[in-house]
Amino acid sequence: MPADAGIRVVLADDNLIVREGVRALLQLAGDIEVVGVAGDYDELVAGADAMTPQVVVTDIRMPPNFIDEGIRAARLIRKQHPGTGIVILSQYDDPEYAISLLSEGAAGYAYLLKDRVAEGDQLSRAVREVSTGGSMLDPRIVNALTSPVTEAGGLTSAEERLLAMVAQGRPIKAIAVGLRSTPEAVSDAVEQLFLKLAQEASGGTAGALQRLRLLHKAIVDREEQGESLSRMLPGGIAQKLREQGVKPGETERLTVTVLMSDIRAYSTIAEFADPSALAAQLHEHRAEMNGALLAEDGTVMQFVGDAVMAVFGAPFPQEDQADRAVRAAEAMHARQAAVNAKWEAQGLPAFHLGIGISTGDVAAALLGSEERLEYSVVGDAVNLAQRLQQWAQGGQTVLSEPTHAGLSHPPPAERLAPELVKGRQTPVGAYRVGVPT
Repeated sequence: MPADAGIRVVLADDNLIVREGVRALLQLAGDIEVVGVAGDYDELVAGADAMTPQVVVTDIRMPPNFIDEGIRAARLIRKQHPGTGIVILSQYDDPEYAISLLSEGAAGYAYLLKDRVAEGDQLSRAVREVSTGGSMLDPRIVNALTSPVTEAGGLTSAEERLLAMVAQGRPIKAIAVGLRSTPEAVSDAVEQLFLKLAQEASGGTAGALQRLRLLHKAIVDREEQGESLSRMLPGGIAQKLREQGVKPGETERLTVTVLMSDIRAYSTIAEFADPSALAAQLHEHRAEMNGALLAEDGTVMQFVGDAVMAVFGAPFPQEDQADRAVRAAEAMHARQAAVNAKWEAQGLPAFHLGIGISTGDVAAALLGSEERLEYSVVGDAVNLAQRLQQWAQGGQTVLSEPTHAGLSHPPPAERLAPELVKGRQTPVGAYRVGVPT
């Protein structure tokens, strides 16, 4: 296979049989090429430096100490070669390892369990996802991270309430607001709760205590570093799963505003760009887009290649969803312009966004399979947003008529003559905002 035929991967595992089995699975994908293998920490770091892969697939425990060499090597490789995707393969479904891996952010990382990588195309999907800055967790790890801890007896009602808040992943400051207390007092109360649990812990509750400590560590890390493990799922979904018990396949009808963005002429950029440099640009681009959308309480649904999809009004209603979506689009253009100015000084190509926004009814549900569940919205509003973004030049946003009508203060916009779009039998009217770049 020629060197440019697929995603370049360096594979690390000290077990030869496992390593060759994983190599065979990867090569079956057709678009993935294993360009190097390693059996320990030093070989992995050296191999990644010499082969400059787009993705590293590695075990956690390897020589010399069989502790967390794979995770430490992954962090070093990401520092030396920004943009390199990392897929961790582990036989351990304890969330401690996932928390350790994701403590500096989730983008470009995947964590899979070895006993499930042969199921479907999970491994190859993970490699493709992280190669462009995406993320992926095995569903068992997601469940371990989001399921409340319930194994503890002998607590007062106040302690039970505090335990539930911590187990739900709430930040200390949010718990303080809920309890009408101070962050310092809550932090002390959590510590005392841990001590009480430790005193009462025995075989059955020891595992729950360990998980509770890990969840608390994740909260502290998130507050200090601005990172959140909940970003492995679209915003608010983990909360809704915990509080309302949403089951896979169950749908609810919602009125939402859908935002779709796409990078103009991305295929041309990718044709001439170095893959590692392009992956690093996508990583930075996605981080900025994510920030703009979250600032308006949008739910980031998908990053697919160079496209971004978000919704406003799901999973929780928002009366001003159209306003939020338009403000988010303006911020996305502004943030990307600032990044472009920096890239220009580095000799990197600029990204120019076209954005489409549509408002309408959708069905929202957790859809997928046992291997992977995704929160999805399905309906004409989703399809129309995608079509409208194709009408936008770089720097522009195109709004559907219902979105424009829902704005409290519509921005200056050009009304477009109604046109047919794919999938619609009647012409679609729209409004175009912004000056092309």
